[in-house]
Amino acid sequence: MPVSTPGSTPDASRRRFVQGLAAGGTALALGGVPLAGRASAPRIGDFNTLAGTDFDLTIGETPVNFTGRVRPAVTINGTVPAPILRWKEGTTVTMRVHNALPPSSIHGHQTSIHWHGIILPANMDGVPGISFDGIDRGETFVYRFAVNQAGTYWYHSHSAFQEQAGMYGALIIDPAGPEPFSYQRDYVVLLTDWTDLDPARLFARLKKMADYDNLYKRTVGDFMRDAREKGLPATIEDRKMWGQMRMTPTDISDVNANTYTYLMNGTTGLGNWTGLFRHGEKVRLRFINGAAMTYFDVRIPGLKMTVVAADGLNVHAVTVDEFRIAVAETFDVIVEPSGQDAFTIFAQDSGRTGYVSGTLAVREGLRAPIPKLDPRPILTMRDMAMDHGAHGAHGGMAHGAGATTNTRDAGAHAGHGMPAGPHASHGVAANAHAGHGAVADAHAGHSMAGMDHAAMDGAGGMQSHPASERGNPLVDGQAMIPTSRLDDPGTGMGTDGRKALSYSMLRSLFADPDGREPGRTLEMHLTGHMEKFAWSFDGLKHSQSGPIRLNYGERMRITLVNDTMMSHPIHLHGMWSDLEDDAGNFLVRKHTVDMQPGSKRSYRVRADALGRWAFHCHLLYHMESGMMREVEVHE
Repeated sequence: MPVSTPGSTPDASRRRFVQGLAAGGTALALGGVPLAGRASAPRIGDFNTLAGTDFDLTIGETPVNFTGRVRPAVTINGTVPAPILRWKEGTTVTMRVHNALPPSSIHGHQTSIHWHGIILPANMDGVPGISFDGIDRGETFVYRFAVNQAGTYWYHSHSAFQEQAGMYGALIIDPAGPEPFSYQRDYVVLLTDWTDLDPARLFARLKKMADYDNLYKRTVGDFMRDAREKGLPATIEDRKMWGQMRMTPTDISDVNANTYTYLMNGTTGLGNWTGLFRHGEKVRLRFINGAAMTYFDVRIPGLKMTVVAADGLNVHAVTVDEFRIAVAETFDVIVEPSGQDAFTIFAQDSGRTGYVSGTLAVREGLRAPIPKLDPRPILTMRDMAMDHGAHGAHGGMAHGAGATTNTRDAGAHAGHGMPAGPHASHGVAANAHAGHGAVADAHAGHSMAGMDHAAMDGAGGMQSHPASERGNPLVDGQAMIPTSRLDDPGTGMGTDGRKALSYSMLRSLFADPDGREPGRTLEMHLTGHMEKFAWSFDGLKHSQSGPIRLNYGERMRITLVNDTMMSHPIHLHGMWSDLEDDAGNFLVRKHTVDMQPGSKRSYRVRADALGRWAFHCHLLYHMESGMMREVEVHE
């Protein structure tokens, strides 16, 4: 039977960072009603851990209070986050999952658990409509599978918006053999976002007002400062281009701290989750981004962090000052606290609208200074795939390429009315190249596989685009000269002399596990329309597309092109994604590949898992609005 062990606590936001409760969350479920701002002792270490091979998990609805308002959360065994599950590599685990959601629940009548990053049989993957039928109210579903990997992972609901409502937890798998690094303490740091809104209402708001949270648009003061630094002509040209694209460079994320309260291990910053240490010890911190929509930028002022694992798998150690963790990613780091009794674990959202913090300390009750938020980042033309020499000023990304059938002629459509003239040919590039690399049936999903897209790129290395993007009202932009951006830690990272982690620094401890060259390439484009809050692959929503069919045992390459100005963490269920460097060499094995704006990245996949699998953006509301496909592996 599972055994239990120790704790954790809450920080927040709403426009001016509404303070979270010092004690809160599922405290109500334990009978206590916390008061806003009330001091409380921190929760210590990894609380609520279940270890072993046999588990009983009950999914229900529990009142929680992170902000001063009681709201219903979807919980597992009555807590947010769900219990930490601790497995052992080489064992077989059994999870009996019971659906106890009440009939009146706003979160639906059906539920599920997806074991993120775990390699298992398709019928155990936990995706309703693909892997299985889901778990109806009053029913119990038994997950049972062998554990053939080790490391840091997580689990969450794949039903409706239950993940946003609190249904997530950490998953730790201890290795069968020794690890290549040593440590004396081991803590989970699970970062998430919470909203008091019904998640379905938040989704509806995004569909009506996609820029609701973007309160930080540029001002006259910003214009004057940029004119002094960059010159008036360059500043005017920059503003003109952003205006023509009907976009704003401050639109970093769809939802931020103006709506969200950020949590660390189920607690706000005021609750001060604390991990204890003794001087001279090495501490392992297992960072997990279990948020619905938030990228976190993490640092511990006064401490270097040595990254030793990414997405559960060990990597060559690399020491950094900070890292950006995309939704669904995990990073394991080793720190060696010394010289002071307390250090702040600081996680700010990528748009610099809010943060959550915790503490490493020698005893309970200590805090270190909390740093100020970094300056809010501003997107550049590089983020729009437009900073590339001769093509840079006007040719990198065509905007409005999909929404031009009724409103603009071919000469002006590519840039929301981009003016004709010497650069006009760049502006219509999307139209000229649309359809290259796609066959007649754009809905086939797998029809582009095996085609040589590089050979069909246009003059000057311009990116080709599938025919399904042409004249598509769900596509408002196309990247014309994307790059891998593997050496880019992310917009706003690496400031003030801090060394920031990038994908190019991550190298698996093992060589390419397959060794074969891919037999074919599947190129897919991440597409969207910002104002409509519509997201898709190749301009086709999940409901419009058929499955991507892979042959069992084949080695293939997936190339993703981000045609949007948003980052997208792309997750393929059931199989590993072996990320390549710019030369096509194996770099690092991951289960989630983050795609920065204007980027083009390739990874190899071995189709070694029969069945039906989900393939999607892990930003919850992007997936729900259409950025999801089904992958079918057959013999």
